[in-house]
Amino acid sequence: MAAGLTLNLTVVLVVFCFLCIEFVCCNNGRRVGDINSVSEAEFSGFSLPLEHSFEVDDVAHFRPRGSVVLKTGREPSVSLSQNQLTEEDRVRLKEVAAVDGLYRIRVPRVSLQTERQMDRHTDGFLTAFVRACAMVESHLSDVITLHTDISGFLIGVSIVTFPGACQGSEVEDEVDLEVFNTTLTVMAPVNAPGPETALFLERLEQESEKKAKNPQEQKSFFAKYWYLILGGAIFLMVSNSGQPPAGGSRE
Repeated sequence: MAAGLTLNLTVVLVVFCFLCIEFVCCNNGRRVGDINSVSEAEFSGFSLPLEHSFEVDDVAHFRPRGSVVLKTGREPSVSLSQNQLTEEDRVRLKEVAAVDGLYRIRVPRVSLQTERQMDRHTDGFLTAFVRACAMVESHLSDVITLHTDISGFLIGVSIVTFPGACQGSEVEDEVDLEVFNTTLTVMAPVNAPGPETALFLERLEQESEKKAKNPQEQKSFFAKYWYLILGGAIFLMVSNSGQPPAGGSRE
């Protein structure tokens, strides 16, 4: 009986150790709470509002157009969620286009870095505009570019339409002026190519080695061609001595 009890205890201990090993391997050194927190941190993001304004009297009155959504993590991405134009908005936009008014957009001047969002504050707005007639004739097709500095802070915004020129084309409100067709890009500064110092030094070494092998190249111009210079000087002296003095009388 004692042998059977010992065997049962041994089996229980083996199963317990096996379960502990499996638990450690599955968690990869993290607790369950740590895994959830890491996942939320890696796939979290934030958004900033995108506003637009188009008024007949050309006085800016910005209203929400949508929001720019930036997602961080293993695969960072940027997307744009936009509202549809209401019937009132479509009528107003065509009226602004008829008087050659402007279509404006703006975004808050903030940092796009996720780690700086806890103390994020708006430092004014960045604004861009196009002619309202271009916005209408492009059927709400535009390209919005967000420009950042080296630290990820927004420093500019631009908008262009395709086509960009106003040609007076007729546009149907219900079909062409309801849904935005927008391409959104984020442009960061690009480092300029550095000087090719290594290549320059290599060329200097090659030239030095070449001169060391051929000492004749190290001579100066006069050292190389002294005999030609001397011969030319003698020739000029002989030529001048054979000529009569200027203003001399004939006998």
